[in-house]
Amino acid sequence: MKVTKYPSKEAWSNLLSRPAFESENLLGIVRPIVEQVRDGGDAAIRELEARFDHCELQQIKVSAEEFSLAENEVDVALKEAIELAADQIRAFHTAQKMEPKVVESCPGVRCWQESRAIEKVGLYIPGGRAPLFSTVLMLALPAQIAGCNQVVLCTPPDTQGKINPAILYAAQLAGVTEVFKVGGAQAVAAMAHGTESIPKVYKIFGPGNQFVTAAKQLVSLRDCAIDMPAGPSEVEVLADDTANPAFVAADLLSQCEHGPDSQAILITTSERLVDLVLLEIESQLSALPRKDIANQSLSHSRILLVKDVDEAIEMTNRYAPEHLIIQMENYNELVPLVHNAGSVFLGPYSCESAGDYASGTNHTLPTNGYAKAYSGVNLDSFIRKVTFQELSAQGIRRLGPAIETMAAAELLDGHKNAVSVRLNDVNNKK
Repeated sequence: MKVTKYPSKEAWSNLLSRPAFESENLLGIVRPIVEQVRDGGDAAIRELEARFDHCELQQIKVSAEEFSLAENEVDVALKEAIELAADQIRAFHTAQKMEPKVVESCPGVRCWQESRAIEKVGLYIPGGRAPLFSTVLMLALPAQIAGCNQVVLCTPPDTQGKINPAILYAAQLAGVTEVFKVGGAQAVAAMAHGTESIPKVYKIFGPGNQFVTAAKQLVSLRDCAIDMPAGPSEVEVLADDTANPAFVAADLLSQCEHGPDSQAILITTSERLVDLVLLEIESQLSALPRKDIANQSLSHSRILLVKDVDEAIEMTNRYAPEHLIIQMENYNELVPLVHNAGSVFLGPYSCESAGDYASGTNHTLPTNGYAKAYSGVNLDSFIRKVTFQELSAQGIRRLGPAIETMAAAELLDGHKNAVSVRLNDVNNKK
């Protein structure tokens, strides 16, 4: 990792930059794929799966028999772990339900919001370097709690046309029965446009590689909503002299093994910690099976030594990390100061892995600085808030003259007239 000590603020932008993500070039690559699926349907899916996943698909949809076989193939200990995680995720997201609150904004005027589930949602679950069955829980369970009528899941098959059994087990546990063997940009296109086998959805969720991300961005321009812009995964650790160097190094490396374009940042006020963490990284890295991937990620990861906590917090909010781990003595006092982060992990024992799997919070989070404006996936991601209002005769009498004045000032006489005819009616009934 590159170490920079006491950088000037002028250098921050460069030091906090992410790995380059050439979205314009990627859009040019995925556009023909999206168009091919839009025009060719299932036949295009089969051709693209043969090209990219080296799989000759006999059937696109996972059968009931395949679900049954998958359940028998998952180890009992893993089943129990998945079920435990599901319980935590379900509890946390169920608590996000809100009851409608009627507001009488003035006498005779009642306004309120009610939640309505998005009827059709699509979930993309990566299955390349690592089959992310945990992401099935993170997306399918909130969709189930929200009450989405149709949940469609796409995930890439192996060369034999099979889906990782843990993904199918997690899907079944979360109530998802429509699972399709398709990955990459072609999966996004299929859910956005629909094919003979794969239903068209209204919103697409889920992480993926740069091609999946580009395809999501493309279809979001006019065909389908998406959860959020996303890029390579990232973590920032904020640490002082009290932090455990082994914990810090483990957190940085756990992020780096995601992929070669992932990024890990350590911002610290402790010069002593810098050297200790570097030693721990070297020691722990050698034991990781994915050390080659982690090594590539470390090449664009950084350790930044700053003068004090205020500067560390300011730099953190500038970076807006997807994951923020705070290993500082006074971590609870810093909570109100953190404005820009996807998910925050407080104290020495709150590792990112807990949020990735089983604490209950969602691990589908904004990356690439989007935490300045976007939230991570939550129950609200799967619902819409529909507003209602009811005006009585008293209400239109109270507000009507003001509305008439405003409409006339905007030269919208039709708007004014819609009020005037009602005012005439209620005034004639006095």
